[in-house]
Amino acid sequence: MQQYDSDIIDHNRQAWDRQAHNGGDWSRPVDSDTIAAARQGRWQVRLTPSNLPGHWLGDVTGKEVLCLASAGGQQAPVLSAVGGRVTVFDVSPGQLNKDREVALRDGLALTLEEGDMRDLSRFADASFDIVFHPISNLYVPDIRPVWKECARVLRPGGRLLSSFYNPVVFVADRNPEDAANGLIRPRYRLPYSDLADLDATALAQKREKGDALAFGHSLTDQIAGQIDAGLLIAGFYEDDPPSPRFLIDRYLPTFLATLAVNPRQTGARRRTCPYAPTPPARRALI
Repeated sequence: MQQYDSDIIDHNRQAWDRQAHNGGDWSRPVDSDTIAAARQGRWQVRLTPSNLPGHWLGDVTGKEVLCLASAGGQQAPVLSAVGGRVTVFDVSPGQLNKDREVALRDGLALTLEEGDMRDLSRFADASFDIVFHPISNLYVPDIRPVWKECARVLRPGGRLLSSFYNPVVFVADRNPEDAANGLIRPRYRLPYSDLADLDATALAQKREKGDALAFGHSLTDQIAGQIDAGLLIAGFYEDDPPSPRFLIDRYLPTFLATLAVNPRQTGARRRTCPYAPTPPARRALI
């Protein structure tokens, strides 16, 4: 199982390094004007294409913020510019380099950590006030460890802001002819896995192209998984993609976002994560 997981993570690390090199949508750092505006109190970060509800984050000045699987030079630099003490945790060195570039350019303090989002064992319990986790958990095959680790590292009253796809986007056959004819033909049952559900030819083509391997998690795992980890869901919204990728995107919002709060008292004891055997990751303080 560990080797299976390692193969997935290694492949997706390389896929996101390629995205960073090519300047994909999630690999385009904010400019200096955006950082200057943030320092003057004019700022916004996004979980989904639309603006985030203001009360979800509140004042981040002096708060310990974990940007989880959220590198790319977009959210973390802004949160640092408005006074947050920000750690960026991501599987992709290329994505982390985008945050490093902005930090060096604009004189920001960011701590950069490379690793698997399911293993936060390098952080003690109750280390963060905020975990900011934009759409990314489709790149791991199991997400309940993500929620458990988020709950563990959050302080009492801490907030987890997450976004993810409505799993309906994974159900339909992606035959271009069906889309051209306006047909949505259900083919895959949830939970979805590229590895289990694509035929050998399609999977080989996806690997050869260097696309990240994706997993469609159920709403039970996405939402009840947070509750089962001990968090309380305090906010929810749906959002439309900026440009539809799938036919279903034209008919319902396929981006989902949740605000969860940790109500529990937690000790400072460091706990063991089931994914802890992964090799030590590089750490950089900028």
